Amino acid sequence: MPPDFETVQALRSDVALQIARYTERLGISQLAAAKQLDLPQPTLSKIVNGHTADLSLELLLRVAVRAGLRITLQTGTIPQEAGAYVAASRPSRDRTFPSKIAARTQASLRNSLRELSPAQRLEVFFEHNQLASELREIGRAIAVSNPSPASRGR
Repeated sequence: MPPDFETVQALRSDVALQIARYTERLGISQLAAAKQLDLPQPTLSKIVNGHTADLSLELLLRVAVRAGLRITLQTGTIPQEAGAYVAASRPSRDRTFPSKIAARTQASLRNSLRELSPAQRLEVFFEHNQLASELREIGRAIAVSNPSPASRGR
């Protein structure tokens, strides 16, 4: 199977998993959840049970949007690096920050985002994801070169 096909399949599975977790948190029947998501119940059943081979990634993303899930998709150099992650919920306006510096940084970030065009926001988003990916790789390299005491004893 070509790597691009495996990557899309991994993304489908992960998005379906996030939707399944969402519907479980609702605590309602699959039929009620399907109605809420404007989706046929058999399709939701496929998603919840991980049977996504015949579902498009676009359909799954549309369902995630209807559910209000803020999903980040990640690809990589190999299919195993692909994944779909739900972003943390947005902080409430009355959230207190641990320091004045953090509060000023958050305010500056919000103001900067308002001044960016949609294309600039997308560019910044991609740059952020690239930097985050590089940090993860550095962390992995450090973990491999300096195993923790607990893992050395195995």
